[in-house]
Amino acid sequence: MEAVKQLPTKEKQVLEDERGLLDLPFLILTVLLVLIGVVMMFSASYARAYMEEGSSTYYFFRQGLFATAGLFIMWVVSRINYHVWRPLAVPILAGSIGLLLLVPVIGIEEGGATRWINFFNITTFQPSEIAKLGVVLMFAAMISSFRERMQTFRYGVLPFAAILLVIAGLLALEPHLSATVIILATGAAMMFLGGTRLRWFALGIVAVAAAAFLYLQVFSYADARITAWRDPFSDPSDNGYQIVQSLYAIGSGGLMGLGFGRSRQKYLYLPEEHNDYILPIICEELGFIGAMLIILLFVMLIVRGYWIAMHARDRFGSLVAAGLTTLLMLQVFFNIGVVTNFLPATGISLPFFSYGGTALLLQLFEMGLVLNISRSNRRNFL
Repeated sequence: MEAVKQLPTKEKQVLEDERGLLDLPFLILTVLLVLIGVVMMFSASYARAYMEEGSSTYYFFRQGLFATAGLFIMWVVSRINYHVWRPLAVPILAGSIGLLLLVPVIGIEEGGATRWINFFNITTFQPSEIAKLGVVLMFAAMISSFRERMQTFRYGVLPFAAILLVIAGLLALEPHLSATVIILATGAAMMFLGGTRLRWFALGIVAVAAAAFLYLQVFSYADARITAWRDPFSDPSDNGYQIVQSLYAIGSGGLMGLGFGRSRQKYLYLPEEHNDYILPIICEELGFIGAMLIILLFVMLIVRGYWIAMHARDRFGSLVAAGLTTLLMLQVFFNIGVVTNFLPATGISLPFFSYGGTALLLQLFEMGLVLNISRSNRRNFL
């Protein structure tokens, strides 16, 4: 409650008066995607779970527990006024930066990258996921404070660029290109909504392009992924193997799919079939129509998230809802782009579907924040 005492008088009044209903469409879409995600993760994972853990339900059981806990966290967060998180933006962002600093020291290496920290031998998590939330909260708090000063370089560019530069630099050490791009894009979107002048974005694009060029020169694995992206069938047994198997899974599903549980690629042909590459298994089992229905659910959730942001009671709530919705949209877009070979391969999971307990908990925490913002909307209707 100390955080509540620090709030301005107007925001305290909002906290006391807020008795609105949760946005029902957003809630239903979120729960529906989580339930479908857990079921499809079970189908995609049971062959690998049996081989690696001796139980075909190992990943399903763990993901089910995290989904249940995540939905409970979402409900709790939806009951806590979102203004409480404003004074906590600095500690959350600072904590995420501290964890990113620890990754090169105590991090776990998987697939040639060190991005994970072991949490008491219970689970592993990526500090970059916390950094995403920290950036959204911090940027929303700063923009709400700066207001019309956002059009100046000192307030509208310099502090935001400094935060993004620090986080991007730490992520480059892992390396974690997809998280870097998502955080930079989310930050830029929030700066645009906050009123930063367009000319600074032009300079930012040039700087990012130069950094990307240097990145490709320094990290040889990135160059190999670009080559595999351009022509995966030129090296189908090595660099192009994963995307080739992904395309096989998507193509073999046809219009209606092979049927739930009948995927062939999940029998250890397609790597990460229960994680980053779960969508090709969905395409194979449910077909083009089933996959498009799931994508449609994501589109509806994203549109509703932006609707909540547009009708938020204040600037901070609007920016938080818009930032978290943009974060969700980018992750969905990048995952779909990678598994269809529209974008070069990079480690990015599909929200609510890919295996990963801490990621799911954080995603549902974020959805709870958006739901709480919807409770204070002046136009809250179905």
